[in-house]
Amino acid sequence: VDQVRQDIRDFKQQSRVDKVIVLWTANTECFCNVIQGVNDTAQNLLKSIKVGTGVSPSTLFAVASILEGCAYVNGSPQNTFVPGLIELAIQHGVFIGGDDFKSGQTKIKSVLVDFLVSAGLKPTSIVSYNHLGNNDGMNLSAPQQFRSKEISKSNVVDDMVQSNTVLYEPDEKPDHTVVIKYVPNVKDSKRAMDEYISEIMMGGSNTIVMHNTCEDSLLASPIILDLVILTELCQRITFKTESEMEFQTFHSVLSILSYLCKAPLVPEGTPVVNALFRQRACIENIMR
Repeated sequence: VDQVRQDIRDFKQQSRVDKVIVLWTANTECFCNVIQGVNDTAQNLLKSIKVGTGVSPSTLFAVASILEGCAYVNGSPQNTFVPGLIELAIQHGVFIGGDDFKSGQTKIKSVLVDFLVSAGLKPTSIVSYNHLGNNDGMNLSAPQQFRSKEISKSNVVDDMVQSNTVLYEPDEKPDHTVVIKYVPNVKDSKRAMDEYISEIMMGGSNTIVMHNTCEDSLLASPIILDLVILTELCQRITFKTESEMEFQTFHSVLSILSYLCKAPLVPEGTPVVNALFRQRACIENIMR
């Protein structure tokens, strides 16, 4: 952590920039368990790092960024933001955001499922298959790393299903399966195939099948720019309500970045919104 902090300071000095925003774009890590006494509080997390207890690289970079007062955005699927890290960011008043760039298949899914549920059609099965040949695909062929990706891609429909209590009983949701395979020949040109089966009137069913060729890196690159630009803009904004005397900044957990992320990070106790146009409306309402 000390070395990363020094690297940030050196970069800032050599580049002669006023501020630094750190954005994580490395390969998917293993899903991290939240362990009491290890990463459940800021104090325990810092202690674990000091004694050498296993902490993921992305979390180490995040800790270094926060201690340097630099905003940190996670563009990968793993749960970098363990409770102790979120608490540390809040204590230092530093912005954090994530998780996982929302670029291709998941972005379409967040629109289509919102449309189906809003139209009174009940998705009962969603099967998503991907194959890709870049380094990300090779990394995701390992079960531990795939688990992180599976979670970030699977949770995208939850809030849309829960929003319609007429179609769905409590705790009812579609069968949702995500498959990712490594095929070196296709390189960065990811293939995404989806099948949506919905229940319609009088017990009938409707099936939608989609094929999407996603240029993985080219789709992610502008999202990286948008995440950094939005984060930097939020650092300039203060606001207050009519009843408040003093201006305040946004919460350290920047939920405004949800529009660009598969698994949006939101402040504790607030709802997660995955529907794409609602996420966009959040940004537009703030910018008005």
